[in-house]
Amino acid sequence: MKSFITLLIFILPLVGISDDLRRVVDLRGEWRFSIGDNPRWANPDFDDHNWEKIFVPSPWENEGFSGFDGYAWYRITIDLRGLSENHLYLVLGYIDDVDQVFLNGEMIGFSGSFPPRFYTAYQSFRRYRIPPELLNKDGKNVIAVRVYDTVLDGGIIKGDVGIYTNRNEPEKTLLIEGLWRFREGDNERWKENDYDISDWEYMMVPSFWKSMKYSRLEGVIWYKKEFILPPQLQEESMLMLVLGKIDDFDHTYLNGVLIGSTNDGKPLGYSNSWHQYRVYPIPNELLNRKGKNIISVRVKDIGGNAGIYEGPLGIVPFSNYRQLLNARDY
Repeated sequence: MKSFITLLIFILPLVGISDDLRRVVDLRGEWRFSIGDNPRWANPDFDDHNWEKIFVPSPWENEGFSGFDGYAWYRITIDLRGLSENHLYLVLGYIDDVDQVFLNGEMIGFSGSFPPRFYTAYQSFRRYRIPPELLNKDGKNVIAVRVYDTVLDGGIIKGDVGIYTNRNEPEKTLLIEGLWRFREGDNERWKENDYDISDWEYMMVPSFWKSMKYSRLEGVIWYKKEFILPPQLQEESMLMLVLGKIDDFDHTYLNGVLIGSTNDGKPLGYSNSWHQYRVYPIPNELLNRKGKNIISVRVKDIGGNAGIYEGPLGIVPFSNYRQLLNARDY
């Protein structure tokens, strides 16, 4: 398992289950539960049989933990043999106040900010993309959820929890929403693949960076995301990078080379760049079709909200990119 990290986190807009999503695994019911905080509890091999049992979703105050505020963990083990659907999402509804979510020992999403820089996300709807490379469709999978609560209700409190698939997303799609690296400031070297980003923060994409309590951020911020093309895309001759909407201006690089930029040059209040979908062709000669690729995005904010704030985000054949844009209402 990767090293345990305490992170600054974001808050998503208030949303729910869209008509595009269909539940394929129902996670309502009995989970394992423990008060306290230990990074080992994210490990899928950790023995949790002595933990309490708790119903999800429900405030933990209603499950025998009245008056408790602080750290606690949830765990559930599920067998996914026979699951054939792709483009999967873990929906946990509403969590009070802050969470980090792990699948088979790897973090796949987070909302809010843990102490000492506490920032509640109790109004955020938790929907996290499941990276297919982390999923075991031949047997056991362990979901672990780290939660911190301050006052009143705590825990996974409400929502139609489960694993969902999006029926409208094109099959030949590599979704790239979720965990990205980011850094405040500006340095041209940051576009290079070999630049060390091990000390960069994590950010959930899409989201406004200022909704992460990064209210001091203005000017320039860089994002980076690593990906490997899945087999179904390796032979496609014309691929498109879909980056959703970015507030305000961007320079987007693939493997250190500029492939697209959006900047209408207008000042705050007149610029419409923030409302434009970013869809950039990927030059064939830049792609490592069977190995690592890195997307680097330089974002300049001219005021107000900022960041890669709205999806969809993915890599698709040219013939499918409009379908991806229409696949989900963000």
